[in-house]
Amino acid sequence: MLRTHYACDIKPGMSGQKVSLAGWVHEVRDMGKVKFLILRDWTGLIQVTGKKGVTDDAVLNGMSLVKESVVSISGIVREEKQARGGVEINPTEILDLNPVEVKIPFEVTGKVPAELDVRLNHRHIDLRRIETSAIFKVKSQMLRSFRGRLHQLGFIEVNPPCIVSAATEGGTELFPVEYFERKVFLAQSPQLYKQLAVIGGIDKVFMTTPVFRAEKHNTTTHLNELISLDVEIGFADHNDAMNVLEDVMKHIISDVNESCPTELKLLGSDLKVPDEIKRHTYTSVVELLNEKGEKLEWGADFNREQELKAAELLGEEIFFITEWPTKSRAFYSMPDEKNPEICNAFDLMYGGMEIASGAQRIHLPKLLAEQLESRGLDPKDFEFYVNAFKMGAPPHAGWAIGAERLAMKLCNRNNIRECALFPRDRTRVTP
Repeated sequence: MLRTHYACDIKPGMSGQKVSLAGWVHEVRDMGKVKFLILRDWTGLIQVTGKKGVTDDAVLNGMSLVKESVVSISGIVREEKQARGGVEINPTEILDLNPVEVKIPFEVTGKVPAELDVRLNHRHIDLRRIETSAIFKVKSQMLRSFRGRLHQLGFIEVNPPCIVSAATEGGTELFPVEYFERKVFLAQSPQLYKQLAVIGGIDKVFMTTPVFRAEKHNTTTHLNELISLDVEIGFADHNDAMNVLEDVMKHIISDVNESCPTELKLLGSDLKVPDEIKRHTYTSVVELLNEKGEKLEWGADFNREQELKAAELLGEEIFFITEWPTKSRAFYSMPDEKNPEICNAFDLMYGGMEIASGAQRIHLPKLLAEQLESRGLDPKDFEFYVNAFKMGAPPHAGWAIGAERLAMKLCNRNNIRECALFPRDRTRVTP
């Protein structure tokens, strides 16, 4: 075995034990009679110390490696108060598993900053950075917490298709795909399919699925391929959906806080679990912004600056915006019974950014067809969808979280590309 332990496994109480570790050379320091090699694996760093007259000469010479060499090191655990974690390895064997043949494109230790584009061009190297690794550990825990809580709440995970025959939310911002002898599209949302699952009798479903948006954005908060964390609930309305979303969000934040303290500290993220998530109407937020100098017409969406300003004015890090104008939301959002100009839709704002949206869905086929026509869409193009509601469709509601946006907030990042393993935007399709 090239490895018996990871760096995080080595503790002072193991002094005298022989271990083998494997990873990359993070740093090397030659002090003459003493050589220090910092070994890095995905769990962290550990100091390897060789001394003239104590360490075998061949092993000591073998410690003079270039940074990012991939190595296996065997040695004896020793307590050393000045070392990271109060422990070091005195090496007895070192193997260079694959000598580095080209120059590493940037400094992985972070001592010399690198531009994000350079890092993303060499993402396989960027992932070796401790900060980058921390982001994906947090994101992994976020996804685990999402799934775990919904399982606890009695939801079933399903897997919708990513290839669709027509727009799932209307509009034309779709990526076409050649599918045998016909033209189809990459799904911009699993919306219709999670509704069909509920109509099929699976009252509580969730999914983590890639979605594709052919929007020509060039911002720090948009991607063209992202992971959507979706939920749909049968025999429920928008308030029920918001209650579940609030529960899940509290659980995720609490779980990440408890499970990833080292990573959060490294990323400078100070998470606070909310006692409650307050609900503000769209109209009240528009009025508040206009009172403070904005010129926002009723019915318009909020831009990034207005989202940040609303959070500042409300004094809340996380909150709902409810009762949106019907015309500004997707065709399947249920209009309010008393005032059809507004609908039972909502957004969840976190850190001055929309990270989730949802609504009660229209389950009445006649009303659904009317809403499609009012958006200039032909109900015939959605015939399979509309017909499903003629076969005993219950009232239902749901929502979707943008995984990368939530990870941005949890990890205290300013650019969504940092939170996607290999991001896809308007220009980036490699690596």
